[in-house]
Amino acid sequence: MKKRLVSLALAALMILSLAACSGTAAKPTPTSQGANETPAIQPSSTPTPVDDGTQGVTDTEILIGNTCSVSGALASTGIPMVAGLEAYLEMVNESGGIGGRKITYVHRDDDFDPIKGKAYLQELVEDVKVFAIVMDFGTPVVAATVDDLKSYGIPTVYFATGIGQLYAEGATTNADGVNLFPVQPIYITEGQLMTARCVANFNARKIGVIYTNDDAGKDMMNGAQMKAQELGVELVSQQVVAGTADASSAVTAIKSEGVDAVIVAAIQATMPTIVKEMVAQGMDVPAITSYVNCSMAMTDLIYESISGKFDVYANGWLDYTTEVNQEAYNLYLEWIPEEYALNAYAQCGWIAGATFCEGLRRLEDSGEEVTWTNYIAAMEEAPVAIPFGAVIDYAGGMRTGTQSMNLFRCDKNDPSGIGWAQMYPLESIDEILAGVK
Repeated sequence: MKKRLVSLALAALMILSLAACSGTAAKPTPTSQGANETPAIQPSSTPTPVDDGTQGVTDTEILIGNTCSVSGALASTGIPMVAGLEAYLEMVNESGGIGGRKITYVHRDDDFDPIKGKAYLQELVEDVKVFAIVMDFGTPVVAATVDDLKSYGIPTVYFATGIGQLYAEGATTNADGVNLFPVQPIYITEGQLMTARCVANFNARKIGVIYTNDDAGKDMMNGAQMKAQELGVELVSQQVVAGTADASSAVTAIKSEGVDAVIVAAIQATMPTIVKEMVAQGMDVPAITSYVNCSMAMTDLIYESISGKFDVYANGWLDYTTEVNQEAYNLYLEWIPEEYALNAYAQCGWIAGATFCEGLRRLEDSGEEVTWTNYIAAMEEAPVAIPFGAVIDYAGGMRTGTQSMNLFRCDKNDPSGIGWAQMYPLESIDEILAGVK
């Protein structure tokens, strides 16, 4: 155990970088069991179904695995995520495991390559025979393997992406994704939350959406449209090319509609282009954007332009300020290698481990056998508390990722020094809309 203290002031610096998934890490050699040998890549177009039951479970061990890039361009993300997951499992195993079983983690380095990711998943499920996949990593790999995960029916907890293929409101079968447990915000859910914020916090009855033509933009747009229809508010939209340097026609069209607020459904490079064009065309309504943009890097790009014109808001999904979450963060600090104490991605790995183990603890408490069917039922029986975050309710096949987000306003002069000031705490859509008539 690695005991030390880091001030809550330093913890506060992580709120937005974790929300935005930004940060860097040193590159140590991964220590995962079954580490990084490269098998022959022979992806199967149709995975072999595995019967529900005892795969990966003995009287003394539960075997889990994942593929996660710890080499190449995404190493600075994958390495700390693996370190965070390993730290949580170390804590669990040193206390005797769960139900008398220790957890063994098998990792494969897919180099952020969907072909490798698909082949390694097949190996982990069919040859290594892991009980669960924990912390499935990266949009291209997840997109290439999500149908295989559904076909296998293997419990899969935490996806390091927000793609819409993970979204389901009433999953009952593997084909629906009942075996999948997303934790990070899914863009469809985030689009719904942003619409709720526009209505409740900005008093908007007509909302403009400028969205990119990639999956992230389209999914946020779809979520916004779903919630606007439900709430009976008007929504108008314009699409732009992801990465465009010219959003003038889209902004002109949205401005001409006389909207009360704008959802900027674009991530990273495209968001500042849209916001600056809103300034250039004299718009003065509030804008809200994705948690992915909630970082100092984005503040540096837009703050001088928007100052005195209008406010830009962004979502977050974690909060270190509550007593419960402070305690969770201090526990993390006791176990994580020191170089990752303030690393956003390492915290994601820790969250993945904690979420997965919650299902096992519920089976231990109930005395139920550790099977896939029982594990899925255990995860659905009550909301799951997320370290540093709120809770996720998987009941009734709800697979929508985190369902509570906080709201930050772009402010380079905020005393926290993070470039964004928290305006509203972690709230669900129902909580956000509680006072709306």
